[in-house]
Amino acid sequence: MQWVKVLGGVVGAAALLGLGIILGHFAIPKGANVPAPSVSQDLDLEILETVMQQLEASRIRENLRELSREPHLASSPRDEALVQLLLQRWQDPESGLDAAEAPAYEVLLSFPSQEQPNHVAVVSPTGSVVFSCRQSEQNLTGEQVGPDVVPPYAAYAPPGTPQGLLVYANRGTEEDFMNLQTQGIKLEGTIALTRYGGAGRGAKAVNAAKYGVAGVLVYTDPADINDGQSSANETFPNSWCLPPSGVERGSYYEYFGDPLTPYLPANPSSFRLDPDAAPGFPPIPAQPIGFDDAKSLLCNLQGPVAPAAWQGALGCDYRLGPGFRSDGDFPADSQVNVSVHNRRELRNSSNVLGIIRGAVEPDRYVLYGNHRDSWVHGAVDPSSGTAVLLELSRVLGTLLKKGTWRPRRSIVFASWGAEEFGLIGSTEFTEEFFSKLQERTVAYINVDISVFANATLRAQGTPPVQSVIFAAAKQIPAPSPVGLSIYDNWIRYSNRSSPAYGVVPSLGSLGAGSDYAPFIHFLGISSMDIAYTYDRSKTSARIYPTYHTAFDTFGYVDKFVDPGFSSHQAVARTAGSVLLRLSDSLFLPLNVSDYGETLRSFLQAAQQHLGGLLEQHSISLGRLVTAVEKFEAAAKALEQHRSALQKGSPDPLQVRMLNDQLMLLERTFLNPRAFPEERYYSHVLWAPRTSSVATFPGLANACSRAMNTSLGSEAWAEVRRQLSILVVALEGAAATLRPVADL
Repeated sequence: MQWVKVLGGVVGAAALLGLGIILGHFAIPKGANVPAPSVSQDLDLEILETVMQQLEASRIRENLRELSREPHLASSPRDEALVQLLLQRWQDPESGLDAAEAPAYEVLLSFPSQEQPNHVAVVSPTGSVVFSCRQSEQNLTGEQVGPDVVPPYAAYAPPGTPQGLLVYANRGTEEDFMNLQTQGIKLEGTIALTRYGGAGRGAKAVNAAKYGVAGVLVYTDPADINDGQSSANETFPNSWCLPPSGVERGSYYEYFGDPLTPYLPANPSSFRLDPDAAPGFPPIPAQPIGFDDAKSLLCNLQGPVAPAAWQGALGCDYRLGPGFRSDGDFPADSQVNVSVHNRRELRNSSNVLGIIRGAVEPDRYVLYGNHRDSWVHGAVDPSSGTAVLLELSRVLGTLLKKGTWRPRRSIVFASWGAEEFGLIGSTEFTEEFFSKLQERTVAYINVDISVFANATLRAQGTPPVQSVIFAAAKQIPAPSPVGLSIYDNWIRYSNRSSPAYGVVPSLGSLGAGSDYAPFIHFLGISSMDIAYTYDRSKTSARIYPTYHTAFDTFGYVDKFVDPGFSSHQAVARTAGSVLLRLSDSLFLPLNVSDYGETLRSFLQAAQQHLGGLLEQHSISLGRLVTAVEKFEAAAKALEQHRSALQKGSPDPLQVRMLNDQLMLLERTFLNPRAFPEERYYSHVLWAPRTSSVATFPGLANACSRAMNTSLGSEAWAEVRRQLSILVVALEGAAATLRPVADL
C-alpha cells in the first residue's frame, strides 16, 4: 500500500478509493510516473491546451468504425467482446491508466423469441391473413439482416396474441384515450395504433390498458422525425431520413435499474422480486412497426377524421376507427392480430471502469461515462459517445505515461452495460456504492450520443455546472463557421436572457433519458450531458431519424451525421476540457449562485400561476419566498468567500471545506420520502413534473392533482406537505453554503 499526503493529512490510498479493486485496494502501480503532488496544484492551462490539440478526429472515426462494426445488444457475445476491448485498452501498461476492471451484474433482460417471431397481421372475418407487417427491416446496405440483428420488438412487453378492431390513438397519452372515449369510440378489446412521442413507450401500453385496449402498436411518423419525407428516394440511403421499413426498438419498462432488485445491486446475494409480480412492465402486449406498414393500417381505417393535431405525414386523412372501411384494401370487419412472444431472462451484464488516481485528492472522484450496449449497430447511440470516451482516455493516459501530468482528483471512466433496457449498469453501480459515491463524487459527466448532428453544442445539466461548460466552450473553436468559438456558435442556436450575465446559451435540464439519471435523481450529484445536435430551425425531428433502428450504422454517421468527424472532435474537446477543469482546478469550478436564477424563476412561476389558487385555500408562499432569499444570500456570500481565498495563498483546509460545500450542495435537495410513488426520484427540484407550470415539481404536481380530484382537504394537505418539503430543502441548502462553523 502506498501513502499520500492529502491537504496536510496522511491518508491511505486503499482507504481513499473503494469501488471493487478501484475503490477497495487500489493504489498507483509501482514504477508509475507520478509528479510530486502539491496541495496547491491547480489547473495547468498548458496541459489543457495539449489535451485539446491531441484529441484527433481520425482516431475517433476509427474507434467508431470498430465499435459499430457488429450489432452489440446488451449481454450478447459482441457486447462482451467490447467489454474485453475496453479492458485491454485500459489495462495495457502503455495506456497510462492506473487500473481497470469489469464488474458484472446479474440482471433481468427481455428478448424476442427466435423460435416464434413476433408478428402483426390483418385477419379477415374468415380467419385468413390478408396483410402482414414486416418482421425485419429492409436490407438497404447489407447490414440490416443477419443472426445478430435483433428483430424489432418492445422489450419487456408481455407475450400474448390479442386480436381486435384497430383504433388510432395518436401518441397514446391518457388524454388521447380519454378523447377517443369521449367521442364514443368503443375501446374495449381493440388494438391501438400509436405513434412515438408524447408519452413514454411503456406509458402507452399502461394508458391503453386502463381503457380496456388489448394490444398496442407503435410506429414513427415521418412528420415527427423526417420532416414529412416518406418515399424511398427521399430517405436513407439517399438521405439521413428514416426509410419506410425503419422500426424504433426500445425498452417499455417504466422504471430504471434492474427490475428485480430495486434499490439493491443485482449481485447474486441480493433479494430479488418475483418476476411475475414485479411492477413497471407493460400490462398488455406491444409491438413496434415501420411507418410503411403503419400507413397500410392507418390509411384504411374508418370512423371519424382524427383531430388536426393528430394528423401526420403518411399521405392520407388519419381516421380514428374502430375497424377498416369497406372500400379499402382489407375485407370489412377485418381485425388486427398482434402476436408477441418475448421472453425475460437473467443475464450477466458488465460495466467497464478505467481509473486515473488523483495526486492530491484521490478521495474526490470526477466520473465520466457512457453506455456501451446498442439495439443494433448503434453507431450514433451509443458508439459515438464511446468513440469519444476512448480517445479522451487515450490522450490523458499518454500524459500519465510520460509523467507530465496527474490530476488533482481521481478520474473514473465508465462504460455502462444494459443502458438500453433501463439505465441498468449505471443504476446498479450507484446502488452498490451509494454511500461512497454520495460522499466523494464531485460531478458526473455523461456523453452518450456525442453527435446527433453537426450544427451546434447541446448541453444539459444542473445549474452549478453551467459555468464550467461555458468556460470550456469559450476556449474551443467551433467546427463551423470558422472564427467562432463553440460558445459563440451555441448562442446563435439556443439562448436565453440571464439577469446576471445577459444573453447566454440555454442549458437544458436533465430528465431520465440516459445514465446521468441515477446520479442526479438518486445520489444528488451535479451532473451534465454534452452532445452536438441539429439546427432546430431546419428540422422538427424529435431525435436523429435512424434512432434505435438497423440503419444506425458507421456509414450513416460517416456520410450524413458528421462527415470528417469534426463535431465528434468538438464534443471530445468540450467534455475533455470540462473533465480537466473539474479534476484539476484548485477550487471546484461549480457556481452555486447560478442555482439562484433557477430558484427565482421557479418562484416567480409559482407566484404567477399558483399563487391565487393557493390563497383561496389559505396557503401562503411567504416561507418559500424567504427560503429562496436565504439561498440567494448564502450563495452570494460563498462566492465572495471563494473570491477572497483565490486572491491570496489559501489554507489547504479552507480550500477543502469550501470545495466540499460546492460538491455537497446538490445533495441537500434530496428527500427520499418526498415522492413515494416515484422510484429513485428524490431531487425536489428535478423530479418529474406532470403539471404544465414550469416550477417546483412537487408543488406543481400536488396543485394539479388537488384541482382535479374529489379528495378535497386531503389533496390540499398534500400541497401543504410538498410546500414544506421544498422550504426545508431550500433552507438546508442555504445552511450548507453558509460558513462551516455556522449552524
